[in-house]
Amino acid sequence: MKRLTIILFLMVGWQTFAQEEAHEESEKGTHRISLSLSHNNISQGARSDGAKPKWLSLPAWSLDDDYWLSDRWAIGLHTDFIVEDFYVEANLSGEDKTLERSSPIAPAAVGIYKATKHSSFLFGAGAEIAKEETLFLNRVGYEWGTEISKGWELSLTACYDFRWNAYDSYLIGIGVSRKFK
Repeated sequence: MKRLTIILFLMVGWQTFAQEEAHEESEKGTHRISLSLSHNNISQGARSDGAKPKWLSLPAWSLDDDYWLSDRWAIGLHTDFIVEDFYVEANLSGEDKTLERSSPIAPAAVGIYKATKHSSFLFGAGAEIAKEETLFLNRVGYEWGTEISKGWELSLTACYDFRWNAYDSYLIGIGVSRKFK
């Protein structure tokens, strides 16, 4: 009886190991194009009447292009388009001055690390380009995404931009992505 129990136990164990898990397709070599609707939030917004700075929440579009080098790592170009003109207190340069920004565009080259099935972290550098002046920036961010149908993904994004000698901002957005090889 003891031998029969051991044999049955081993057979059940082998059967469990023999079952295959659902195989997910590799991300390597995949392109992903994303379009997001977002808001760029700036705590140092300047007012035209010279009063205390105010909090700005500016509408923006984000267009991202990523290329997956492996299942965990990607490189990309993430570009934010702020669709309004605004004034901001440039308080990071050591001197307080007001900058005018006319619908700036902020492209950044980023590296992306996919930590889990749904979570990715990004980091990179770029510039905020406006007709008045170009500002160098560093970007860090987090993206949560889930597949909504074959090749399509819904994502939530949060990024923090540090503009050297100028100001900081953070962006929160929701987007749709298309993956293709």
